[in-house]
Formats: sequence, C-alpha cells, structure tokens
Amino acid sequence: FFSSLLVVRFADVILPIPLNGLFTYEIPPNLEEVENGMRVIVPFGHKKVYTAIVYQIHRSEPQNYRVKPIFECLDLQPIISPTQFSLWEWISTYYCCGLGDVMNAALPSALKLSSQTKIHKIPSDDPISILTEKEQMVMNALENKSELTYHDVSNLLPKTSVFPVINALISKNIIGTYEELTEKYKPKRQRMVMLASPLIANTDLRQRAPKQWQLLQHFVQLSNEKSSSEISVQSLLRHSNSKHACLNALIKKGIFKTFEKEVSRLYEVGKYSPLPLTLSPQQELAHGALKNCLVTKNVVLFHGVTSSGKTEVLIQLIKEVIENHQQVLYLLPEIALTTQLIRRLRQHFGDSIAVYHSKFSNNERMEIWNEVKNTNRFSVVLGTRSALFLPFKQLGLIVIDEEHEITFKQHHSVPKYNARDTAIKYAQIHDAKVVLASATPSLESYYNAQSKKYGLVELNERYGGVKLPEIDIVDIKYWTHRKLMKGAFSPILLDHINEALKNNKQVILFQNRRGFAPLNMCGFCGFTTQCVSCDVSLTYHKNQDVLKCHYCGHTEPISKNCRSCGSNEMNVKGYGTEKIEEELQPFFPSSKISRLDLDTTKKKNAYDQIITDFENGTIDILIGTQMITKGLDFKNVSLVGIINADGVLNFPDFRSFERSFQLMSQVAGRAGRKGKQGKVIIQTYSADHDIIQAVQNNDFSAMYRLQMAERKAFNYPPFCKLISISVKHKNLDLTNQAARDLAIHLRATFQEQVLGPEYPAVSRIKNRFIKKILLKIGPGVSLNKSKSYVMNVIQSLNQSKPFRAVHFEIDVDPI
Repeated sequence: FFSSLLVVRFADVILPIPLNGLFTYEIPPNLEEVENGMRVIVPFGHKKVYTAIVYQIHRSEPQNYRVKPIFECLDLQPIISPTQFSLWEWISTYYCCGLGDVMNAALPSALKLSSQTKIHKIPSDDPISILTEKEQMVMNALENKSELTYHDVSNLLPKTSVFPVINALISKNIIGTYEELTEKYKPKRQRMVMLASPLIANTDLRQRAPKQWQLLQHFVQLSNEKSSSEISVQSLLRHSNSKHACLNALIKKGIFKTFEKEVSRLYEVGKYSPLPLTLSPQQELAHGALKNCLVTKNVVLFHGVTSSGKTEVLIQLIKEVIENHQQVLYLLPEIALTTQLIRRLRQHFGDSIAVYHSKFSNNERMEIWNEVKNTNRFSVVLGTRSALFLPFKQLGLIVIDEEHEITFKQHHSVPKYNARDTAIKYAQIHDAKVVLASATPSLESYYNAQSKKYGLVELNERYGGVKLPEIDIVDIKYWTHRKLMKGAFSPILLDHINEALKNNKQVILFQNRRGFAPLNMCGFCGFTTQCVSCDVSLTYHKNQDVLKCHYCGHTEPISKNCRSCGSNEMNVKGYGTEKIEEELQPFFPSSKISRLDLDTTKKKNAYDQIITDFENGTIDILIGTQMITKGLDFKNVSLVGIINADGVLNFPDFRSFERSFQLMSQVAGRAGRKGKQGKVIIQTYSADHDIIQAVQNNDFSAMYRLQMAERKAFNYPPFCKLISISVKHKNLDLTNQAARDLAIHLRATFQEQVLGPEYPAVSRIKNRFIKKILLKIGPGVSLNKSKSYVMNVIQSLNQSKPFRAVHFEIDVDPI
C-alpha cells in the first residue's frame, strides 16, 4: 500500500556521446538528493556505463521503452549552473549539434568518468577447447595478469584481430568481460615535515651532528618566512642543500615528523605582488571612450594600431571591473600568446589571475575549474576557447584579444563553435560586457561597429610616439630574372638583416609553412610523393629525415628513387621554416638562429623557453610561422622579413585577402615597437597587388572598402549567413551520390543560394572522401528555420539505406 504512494521521479540526462536528444532514467528512492546539474552514473546500451549530467527532473514516465535506473550520484551539489546550461543550449541550437557534443567540449576530462571494458579468465574444471595461436597469446597474457583491457590485447595482436579473438574466447566460455569506471582526477599529494614537539635548544646536536643542526636551522628559517609550521620535504632539502639521510636521522630522534598532504598544482599564493599602472594621455582618452561606450553598448570594438598600448588600457578597465567584485574572462586565440601576457597581467593582478588552456594537464584544469566554481581566488581568467566553459559566478567583462583570429573557431571537432561569437552570447546571459580588441579587426566586427551595432573606440598612435614601421616591397620576379636571389632571400633582405645584427638588433622572419620542404618531386617525370590516406603531398622534415602528412600524421622514409618512373631524380622543392633556418645560417655564421613553429613547441614549456630566450637576446634571428604574428611584444626587434607573401595571398577562399592583410600587418607590427622606427621587408611576386599596397600604407580602411564592395556584390558575409555542409565517406561514388541528392533537396527550397557540391582543396583526409555544399542565408530568411530544414533533410538521408554510413557535418558561420 505504502509503496504505491511513492512518487517515482525521472531525470532527463545529457550523455557525452554524439547522439541528439536527452535520455531518461529513473531516480531510485535512495538517490532523492539528485538535482539538476549533478553528475550521475548511468548504464547505456548493452554494457557501457557513462557519467551523465542531469538536465531536468520530472514525473513523466516514457511510454515506449522501459526506463533504466540511475546507478549513482557523484556530486553533493550541482557542478553545472543554469547560466552554463543556457550557454550549452544556445551552442547546441546555433551550431546544429547535440547537447552531448557540447558537454564533451565543455567539461574537463576529469569530470567525465567512463567505463572501460576489461576481460578476465573464467575458472573452470572443464578441459579447455582447442585454441588458435592468437587465442593462446591472449590466454598466456591472462596467466601473467588477472585482467586485460582491449588496449592491452591490441598490443598483442593486429588491430583487426582483437574483437574476433575476444568474441571467440567469450563464446568458448573461457573469458568474461566487465565494465570498470576509471577516475581521471588524482589529487597531488606532497610529503611534508614539521616539528614533532616544541623546539628546545640542543647543544649536543649542534656539536655532534652539525649537518643535522644546519637542517634544523633552515627549517626554522623557512617556517618563519612562510609563516607556516609545515614545510615540504622537497623544499626543505633543496633550501638547505641536505640529503634524505640527514632528515631521516632527525625523524628517528623524534625532532621531526613527516606526513602526506594534498596540495594544489597551481602556483603558490603570495608569489606575485601587484604593480601600479600609469596610462599615457592617448591611452587615458581611449580608456574614457571605452567606459562611455560600455554604458550604452554591450559590445565594443577596440581598434588600435600595433604597439599602441591597447593592453594597458584593457588592464585599467579590468581593474575597475574587479573593484566592483566581478570576474573577468580574457580570451586569447592561441596558447602561444599566454606566455608574455600572463607575465604582464600578473604584474598588476598578482595571485588573482588564473591561466586555462589545453596544454595544462587534466588534473591542473580540474583544479582551476574547482577554484573558479567554489572560491573567489581568481578574479581574472586568461585562456583560450575552452575557458569559456568555466563555471563563472559573477562575470562582468569578457575581453577578446586579437578578435580577428580564425583560431577562435573550432575547426576539427563538434561543436564547431566560434569562441568570439559564443563569448558575446555568454556575456548576454551573464548581463556582462564585451570588448573586442585588435589592430586588424575582422570585417564582420568592423561592419557591426560602423553600423552602430557595436561601439567603436580607436587608438591610432603607437605608444610613446614611435612611428609605424617603414615597409618595403621586394619584387621576387625582378631579382629572379637577374639571377640574384640567394635561395629564398633577396639581396635587399640579406643586407637589412646584416645591418640589424651589426646594430645589435634582432630579426624576425615569417614563413607560413613548417617542415623543410613541402614537396618531394621527381625531376624527370614530375611525380610527387602523396599521403596514402589523404589527397595531399607529404612534407619533408629534415630533422627527423621523414616525409610527413600534416593532416593525418602519416610518416614514411624519404626515397631517392621515383615510384613512378624509377629514376633517381627525386628532390625536395619549396621552403619550410627548417630550410629557411638551414640556408640562412651560412650567411650569418656567428648569429644564433632559432625556429618557432609547431615542431619546435611540442613540449609543454618549449614555447615559453624560445620566447624567453628571444626576449633576453640569446636568439638573434627568429624564424616562425603564424605563431610569431600574434600580439607578441619584443623591444629589440628592428627588422621583420616576410619570405613570400604569395603563399597566404593566393589561398582559394573569399576571406583570403582579408586574412593576408591581417597576417602581414600583424607580423609587420612586431618591428620597432620601442624607440627607433622599425623596418619590414615583404618579398612577393605580386608587388602591385591591392592588398600588398594596403599593407605597405598601413591602410585598413582601403582594404575594408575594397573587400566590402566585393562581398556585397557577391553576397558574402556580413551581408549573409553561411552554412557549410561536408559530406564524407570512404567510398567516392557514395560520397558523390549523397552530396548530389542533398544539393537537389536544398535547391528545391533555397534555389541559387546553394553552391556546390564541390571538392575542397584537400578532397580526401584519413581515407574519407569529402564533398562540400555552401548555403547562403540572406537577411530576409530565418536562420533558425533554415538550419532546421537542413537538419531534417540530412536526417532523412541518413535514414535511407544507401546513406546510413555517410557522415554529414554542418558548420554554421564557417571560417
């Protein structure tokens, strides 16, 4: 009777899987504490177990299937707030993806427990069946280990054999499987030392064991400095230059005792002391204009030329927000930029600033997440895209530095969100303000400012009255025809490098291609070595002596003989940063030359080290890719050289001219930032190109007018919205058929606003062929209805038998 009075509750949960919709589970009576935003453990499918987020609780039992119960609740309080859910919902709706995809992107890995399938031997008195060689290998491994994961078995057998062999052993009732949840976050524990009893003068110890006495004195000194009765063993031994034996002797005598303590992986509180900030008259004017604009506008574009001191103005603005007891999110497009900026910000905000990006370990990110959510320790968070998903409580301002950068867009995984646009929405949810800062703003942002949707503040003078760099254009055709080019270098560039080094100045050279050479080509028949999985040529990396695919990671040894004609005329062609470094060194043998690219910055602190060495003058010439173009501040650089501007200028995309201007203007802005006017040399085959001329004249307005006229004429953003749809499958004919059918359905509604299907520049990646369709949504058409229609068409195609395995990928506002 009483059980019939119990009201059964149900929870709709978000699962971190690429399936649309919510999933309903029953809340057992012993889990009445479950609330929205908490993590719960739920079964899914036949055996799998996942960490899910409770989205909403209700009493409506689903009618068409039997509801499974929640296994366990992991939290005492919600980890996801209503404001975060609002952001997740917007991303899911706007970027056409499931809430599970958003959850995967938003939560640190340490919060997403998942089960791992393990196999174990089933004890039996029955004789073992006849086993194949591969089955016997698995059983032999289980003799040494009581359990194995699928990964362990894949290390024993070829990948294609793993599942058939395991399934065969299960069918013979020799092994069984079970699911085990793995905890991904491990608190850091440190061995600490403290006095076992109040310190008493021990003259006997001083005379008989002077090293132990010395260690004791260092403990007292450190304890006083840190105002703490406990010191880490590592810190004490390092500070006193003592050995473990000495410490152990004091422990045996009952003077010290040690214990384990959970400690933070973040930097120590009290390490940084804030410094005052003084603005120049021009900066003061810009600061006042920013404050006034933010009164009436929620978003303000801060357009200042390179080295105009935008960061100092932003720091002053951030200080005022913090004084109102609000939090600030400072977004950067790349991890690379955090190195210098964090030092500058900590000079003013001390311990109250945190850094959050993907180079941090899962454990470090988990600790920052907890600090932001549960304490008021961090008033400012500096980070890349993922920092948007931190659980802010009192967000008052979002600063988006280098707002034009395409790396704010997530390209490689779902959701394909733009952090700049998402941040504007997140600020709206929090009733916060947004400042977009750039020396070369995106055309969309500048258009919004010109049309009064955003506020606009401009700072057109460099700090301290320093002139913008003088830019010279070098026509490569002219020097090539006269056979005066020395590899990739014109005589003019080499002369200016030599002059800069003689004056004890530094040089930056920009080449937007890593590796040694982009092509390995036969000089007899023209054959080029291609990736086996992608339609792209392999890049030669001389340091590793391999050919490498920059799309899928495939590598292979370089061969001197042509696979096509058999000749030994295979040679590498073109210039990457490695080759530039190698060919430049003989011209300046006594100079230190280094590279800054993806290959030299793979280790966690490698980027920091290169930047620090360059700042300290240890490096004379720095050669780099796009990494060196973004917001870096070097006081001793007098010359910047762009090796070949045509590589970025001639990219097949409607934004290529805009990006070329931004890239060249930004890298030019690294020259002459302090003191004397700098020099920039741009080598190009297109000296008369309008964009090259706009860069030379530092004329953003000319570029803007030219590009906006073209975009209006051909109906491209900001005069329309774009939706890109990629169709992917391993079968070329099926890819073409699916893309063709999709285009026919879309044209029935959108007519001439459907472009394609066409092959992209790289039409096969990881053995999947790609066709793309571009859909233009004009100002009079509902974007939401258009996206819904596209998703319905794709869903119907996916449900038809021929196209079930075809992957359709939607990208809203592609970049």
